[in-house]
Amino acid sequence: MANRSQQIPLLKGETDNYDGVTVTMVEPMDPEVFTESLRASLSLWRDEGKKGIWINLPLGLANLVEAAVSEGFRYHHAEPEYLMLVSWISNTPDTIPANASHVVGAGALVINKNTREVLVVQERSGFFKDKNVWKLPTGVINEGEDIWTGVAREVAEETGIVADFVEVLAFRQSHKAILKKKTDMFFLCVLSPRSYDITEQKSEILEAKWMSIQEYVDQQWNKKNEMFKFMANICQKKCEEEYSGFSILPTTTSSGPLACDRRGPPSLCLQ
Repeated sequence: MANRSQQIPLLKGETDNYDGVTVTMVEPMDPEVFTESLRASLSLWRDEGKKGIWINLPLGLANLVEAAVSEGFRYHHAEPEYLMLVSWISNTPDTIPANASHVVGAGALVINKNTREVLVVQERSGFFKDKNVWKLPTGVINEGEDIWTGVAREVAEETGIVADFVEVLAFRQSHKAILKKKTDMFFLCVLSPRSYDITEQKSEILEAKWMSIQEYVDQQWNKKNEMFKFMANICQKKCEEEYSGFSILPTTTSSGPLACDRRGPPSLCLQ
């Protein structure tokens, strides 16, 4: 039996600063062989005092999921290229961090100061489909993307309007908003357009246009829905120059001073 144990190949993993091990599977492996290797590796890691064990399985090795789960692993999160499983093998309290709990979104108040109009869209699908509601361009900020970059990208994608970030007017959080589980953090931002000719993104946007701020505010949808009414009133006050919101503020970090311009403010402060 001892000889057989010595012949079982151990899984290769990288240790971290928290007595954890991350195994990134690359080569195909028979599930039975994987199970034996995993059991032998777990025995060694317990003896070494390891705690959290992570297994990164690319899509091509999804056949190993059942074997890992049978040895006490659970799903932690998934990305387009891989599935991450984890197991806490120590007798100490489990301190595995939870998966990402928030989604960050942004809405754009794009103000045409020449006509005192704002950019609005009607969505072709989703919650606002067939509701005849004119709304501000909105979208989700991508991983690794700054809010001011993401909101300008969404405006350009949906309407073809190139615009520069100016400031954050307000933000709110909504729990269990995404898939009835994630918390949604939404930032209402002001942008200044460089161009004015609209080109709708036909796959998502039914129509886009410039609309007077009063017409936008007076929509029945905004009057009936408290959150939208609140947001519309903030937009109106901004257009009437009665509210400044969060504006750019130069700051210094451990790496030195940060440049501050309209394209990418390093920090925001409430005026």
